[in-house]
Amino acid sequence: MSRLLKSLFDKDEVTELMESSSLSRLESSNKAELFADCAAALKDNGISEDAGVNAFYVPGRIEVLGKHTDYAGGRSFIAAVEKGFCIVAVPRKDNLVRIFNIAGKDKAEFEVSQAIQPPLGHWSNYPMTAVRRLAKNFSALVSGADIAFLSDLPPASGMSSSSAMIVGFFLVLAECNQITDSQQYKDNIKSKEDLAGYLGTVENGQSFGTLQGDKGVGTFGGSEDHTAILCCKAGTISQYSYCPLQFEQDVGMPVSYQFVVASSGVAAEKTGSAMEKYNRLSELANSAVQIWNKMTGREDPHLAAAIASAPAAAETIRQILEGAVHARFEAKQLLDRFEYFLAESEQIIPAAADSLSKADTATFGAKVDYSQQLAEILLGNQVPQTVFLAKSARRLGAAASTAFGAGFGGSVWAMVKISNTQKFIEEWSAEYKNKFPDAADKALFIPTRPGPAAFAL
Repeated sequence: MSRLLKSLFDKDEVTELMESSSLSRLESSNKAELFADCAAALKDNGISEDAGVNAFYVPGRIEVLGKHTDYAGGRSFIAAVEKGFCIVAVPRKDNLVRIFNIAGKDKAEFEVSQAIQPPLGHWSNYPMTAVRRLAKNFSALVSGADIAFLSDLPPASGMSSSSAMIVGFFLVLAECNQITDSQQYKDNIKSKEDLAGYLGTVENGQSFGTLQGDKGVGTFGGSEDHTAILCCKAGTISQYSYCPLQFEQDVGMPVSYQFVVASSGVAAEKTGSAMEKYNRLSELANSAVQIWNKMTGREDPHLAAAIASAPAAAETIRQILEGAVHARFEAKQLLDRFEYFLAESEQIIPAAADSLSKADTATFGAKVDYSQQLAEILLGNQVPQTVFLAKSARRLGAAASTAFGAGFGGSVWAMVKISNTQKFIEEWSAEYKNKFPDAADKALFIPTRPGPAAFAL
């Protein structure tokens, strides 16, 4: 712990700290307000101003390209955003965890335990899942904490608020309990990329090295979100491949451009029927691999490995799936899922990254358009609102635009000239309100450059 609770009330100092970590001046000032509010909430709940604290900023992310590719071993093109969570934790001497959700005027209390049963559909699912898994994996986790958090990241928007919570609560509890000094941690996690991979398994329930898995939060996702949150850099879009997680390249965002993210107002929840839709895409990818393995006698773990197994493997997979018989899915559904993955991961992302690295925004925009088209036709995870927003952005002059994230709602990003941002937002939001007035009442239009990864104050 490098600071006292009372230091978070010094908004000028906190702003300078945030800005020194490459967050913009405006957003640094905004986050200083959030940290002060977190400190005030803890003080109001009996914590002394002289208590030592652990404080972290944890951003959301933009999936520039790579819809539903990570858990299938594919690649994605990702950036952190300048919106996220401000989390402040004070260690306790007992094993009680008290969490104050300031914006929601809500709190959760539970003991550190491997037997925690999180409530599905409630925000506390994420911190409780994280604590349960940490208790299972790290004997060093013996103490609880009083934790307050605030976020300016829209919830259920496709910008990874749920994964940011998983990351944030791991960071504060790991610091409170010095988990990174434990042998279990050192044996399994040797880099930020390893940590991102591990936290992906905390969310999806899989094991990581010798760190045994559990139920997770109920979704069968990968580690793309956690990688963006922990590993991306300000001003940069990063290309990673997954299973195993591997860095491929960084591409600088053109200096005259920034993103505008339109949160559609259609919630991209991962609960109930929405969870079923999300998991169905994962199950389709997994089923395609199982059919391939059965027909070839191979044991490839995911689609990317199957495609890489031989020069002609993609065509062979296509032929196998065209005649596939499956208890749950039709052959066309399996083939569409494969064709989307092949195009997005193996063709579109490398070409789009190459064009952006050369500042060829016209070619970049065309590749992104193709990705959006395939998401609508083959992946089937778009809703009318996200389809409209992507097309509207391009019509209004955005260099590129597409929906991103789990889909079935969520957000759309547009890459626009910084000098034209305000005018663009006014026109984009007006078109959306005219077409979808009910959703537009809940929509947000957020300008952001690629921001820094999570960091401690």
